[in-house]
Amino acid sequence: MAKKIESDVKCIWFTGLSGSGKTTLANELKKEFDAISLPSVILDGDIIRKGLNKDIGFSETARKENIRRVAEIAKIILQSDIMVICAFMSPTNDIRQLVKNILGNYYIEVFVDTPIEVCINRDVKGIYKKALNGEIKHLSGIDSPYEKPISPEITIITENSEPQQGVSLILDFINS
Repeated sequence: MAKKIESDVKCIWFTGLSGSGKTTLANELKKEFDAISLPSVILDGDIIRKGLNKDIGFSETARKENIRRVAEIAKIILQSDIMVICAFMSPTNDIRQLVKNILGNYYIEVFVDTPIEVCINRDVKGIYKKALNGEIKHLSGIDSPYEKPISPEITIITENSEPQQGVSLILDFINS
């Protein structure tokens, strides 16, 4: 029988476009957890796609399988009383609902709300340039959909704010 997950252990799931600030926020949140000796782990979309899920494409079915696998990993980690911080586009409400179904009450959805124009200007990975030039296909927000979350627990607007402001919103939510 699996160990019961304590109610104070959560999976903080960042969703948003590429370049919105998900990974930056995840890293800052991890620093806060480390500072108070709260065990936590980050699961990041770029890292997962380079290793565990390098065999998965970017069709809607493939994206769903990518996120399903990550949610199952997060569930296993939660059973060890470790906070899980996930940074994944998870572009559709259907995909995010799948995560909610797997993680239940341990799931906290954080929508990193950044206009596509800002993400394109940031383009730290160069993927928007490639997508706009037709070099890559299925980029959420360009030629593949990104659906804004219907009712995230937290929305962080990163366009004109510092990461610490977003982290404070998350910590306030967790502590409420």
